Parts: sequence; structure tokens; C-alpha cells
Amino acid sequence: MSEYRWNRLTAPELRDLAARNAIVLLPVGSTEQHGAHLPTGVDDFLAAEVCLRAAAVASERVPVVVAPSTWCGLAEHHMAFGGTLTLSLSTLHALLRDLCRSVLRAGFRRILLVNGHGGNATALHALATELTAELGTVIAVTSYFTAGAAVLASTLETQRQLMHACEGETSMMLAAFPELVRQELVPQAVGPAIALQPEDPAAVYHPTPFERVSPSGVAGDARTATAVKGEALLDGCARALTEELLRLP
Repeated sequence: MSEYRWNRLTAPELRDLAARNAIVLLPVGSTEQHGAHLPTGVDDFLAAEVCLRAAAVASERVPVVVAPSTWCGLAEHHMAFGGTLTLSLSTLHALLRDLCRSVLRAGFRRILLVNGHGGNATALHALATELTAELGTVIAVTSYFTAGAAVLASTLETQRQLMHACEGETSMMLAAFPELVRQELVPQAVGPAIALQPEDPAAVYHPTPFERVSPSGVAGDARTATAVKGEALLDGCARALTEELLRLP
């Protein structure tokens, strides 16, 4: 099958996939500022893109469906820049509960939430635990950039992990959505290095508005971004995600 997107499949096709114990990938992104050179949908677009590429790779071994992405997440720390949409934690929990319940009622039994936004990661781990207990089946969760940490570290020149509107995100956008990158503004897309929230080594977590971290809205150096790197990152993350989903019970 060459179509993996839930909303492009028919109900009978989805019933057949459910009967074959297909895995449902549910991308969870965000709509938030990404500096002046990238669109606000980066985290949503890239999470969905990695899921679609993983589905294409994994389908040779296991049936996979990619659900429509959840394009809004926890982005309060970006609100001061404008252009950002955010949910409360309780709303995100309720939304994912209803989506996962719908997937299960459609006959599927295996769900993997695939996160594309650093600000969602800690919350999704806790929510997956609660949803697993409430819904009676394991709701697994990963971040595509965590699954693909090795390829990020080996491909990027100026950083070893994803930051924000950085070399990594800009490269992937150049590979998958080049028409959305304001390439004339990339030479100014430089900001301080950061660790994503789940990878932050600090002993104490202090909520910090992003404008205090980077007045430009960029963390990292996008000037070395290329589409070639982006293809390597997207394919590498997709293959790493495939290995993780093949381990699902």
C-alpha cells in the first residue's frame, strides 16, 4: 500500500488495517514562532514528515497508519513573539485522550505518539502514562529527534542535538518544504545554544520565556543548514523511528 495517511484512506480500508493490527502513528507538533526565516508550522510539519517516511520504510514489515497531526501543543514560552498558538496542559490531555479513544474504537490496538516539539516532551510522557491506565492499552510516546539522536549528532556541524529554528530544523525544512523557508533571512538566523527541555542537565527547572533566551527567536546557528543535511536527518530519524515502532508489543 502506498497511502498511509488516515484521512486519505476510506473507512473500509482502515477497518482492514485495524484487523491486521496496524500501528497508528499520531504526530504531535506545535504552531509557534521559529524566527524570521521559518514558518510557524515547523514542529507540526516535521513530525508528520518523519512519520510518513517511517511508515513507508516500516510498511515492508508491518502495516502502519499515520493519523492527522495534532498541530497545537504547549507553547506558552513563545507567546511574546506573536504568531504562536498554545494549549493548556488540561486541553492537550483531553484532546489526546479523545483522539486515542477514537483510534481504539476504530479497532486499532497500538498507538505511538510521535512528538515534534521540545516543549511537549515532558508532558507527553506523563500523559501517556495516564492514558495507558485509563484506556487499557499501552499508549507509547517518543520524540522523533530523540529516536534519531545518533543521526542528528553525526550529521550536524554546529550542534549535536536539535535546538530551535537551528541548523537542524532549517536543514529539514529546506529538504521537505523549501518553498516555506525565507532563505534571504537565513544569514541572520543565529542565536544562543540551548538544550531542549527533556535533555536539559540543570538540577532545577526554571520556566523561562523564550524571548529571554533569544530575542531573535532562534536558538543555534541556521547559517550552515543545507537540504542535503535535511534529507539525511529526515531519513535517519524515520529509520530510527521505524526501529522503535517495530519493537512495540
